[in-house]
Amino acid sequence: MSAKTKTKEKATLAEMCSVRLGETLFGVPIKHILEIVGRAKPQPVPLAPEYVGGLVHYRGDVLTTVSLRHLLGMPSVETPQDILVLDSAGGCFGLLVDAVGEVLTVSNTEYEPNPAIVDEKRRVYFGGAYKLKNSLMVLLDPEQLDPIRLSGTAA
Repeated sequence: MSAKTKTKEKATLAEMCSVRLGETLFGVPIKHILEIVGRAKPQPVPLAPEYVGGLVHYRGDVLTTVSLRHLLGMPSVETPQDILVLDSAGGCFGLLVDAVGEVLTVSNTEYEPNPAIVDEKRRVYFGGAYKLKNSLMVLLDPEQLDPIRLSGTAA
């Protein structure tokens, strides 16, 4: 999309919850977030795929968590991580991240699609990036992170 095309578009705003994984800033659309659970240590699940971060007790139910670190090929951390409880077509699940930041309002005029160099296998997890004042925020696609969808793609 050219710069001229972008300036003719009407700016639309979206709210993103910013999260960190290592030094990288990611964004999750607020409309998919049910709750943010502070530091938690999920119970491991024997023989589960690596991307399953474990199970946590959540409001009387058992919630499956997805380790974003494992999905992206990053090493595990021993410290407890924050959990975003996300709603998707397959139901609720938790997304393990290093830290939850603030809610940011972004504009479609700051948006850039995924570059062609992003690994095809991991590209499906990302919805592009937003140019912020001093950094980039990579947009996560919660529907693609759903453990039910992930189990279908792993099979």
